[in-house]
Amino acid sequence: MADLTHVYVKLKGKIKQPPGTTLRVGDIADVLTDSPYESVIQDAVLHVLRIEDGNRYVVDMMHVIRAVRAVMPDADVHGIGAGQMLVEIEIPKRPASLLLVAFVWLVLFIGSALAIMNFHTDVSMQEVHQRVYELVTGHKNAHPFILQIPYSIGVGAGMILFFNHLFRKRFNEEPSPLELEMFLYQQNLDDYVLTHETPGGEQHERGGK
Repeated sequence: MADLTHVYVKLKGKIKQPPGTTLRVGDIADVLTDSPYESVIQDAVLHVLRIEDGNRYVVDMMHVIRAVRAVMPDADVHGIGAGQMLVEIEIPKRPASLLLVAFVWLVLFIGSALAIMNFHTDVSMQEVHQRVYELVTGHKNAHPFILQIPYSIGVGAGMILFFNHLFRKRFNEEPSPLELEMFLYQQNLDDYVLTHETPGGEQHERGGK
């Protein structure tokens, strides 16, 4: 009895590919085997990405095992790690309209400015500055600009440091709170898709019946 060829397969994290890409085992998984045909296994075709697949294609470990068995029927395939992974299909997008970008920027600017002004009105910030000025100098001043100007600069500087960005410039390698929230949102979205969507291999099997 011939010894079995052991093949160990570990799915990669999410990858991005354009439509028309031929998805191979080596593109979506790390393969380890004692067989001299490792390159043949990595070149095994899983699927050709199409526009009809939408913007995400779910690869299941069983789909990969079947593809490996198709080129090496006597292989003993061992799946390691996650049982599914996502392939994000990069569908070409139209460039954003400058008018739309300007409109969104204006709405965000006005909205954030109103939010800051409403906050300062709620906490009576002007009266606080007047009171602090009176306590420090002993004089009343309806417009203590010596406090208000540094305070306004500090609010802007604090937001820049908090979000770790000034236009495209980053101050350090740490992710900003906004980037962390976007990462967690994307992670939850990917988990939802993996949980609720049918793996691509099963879709094509059902379609062929």
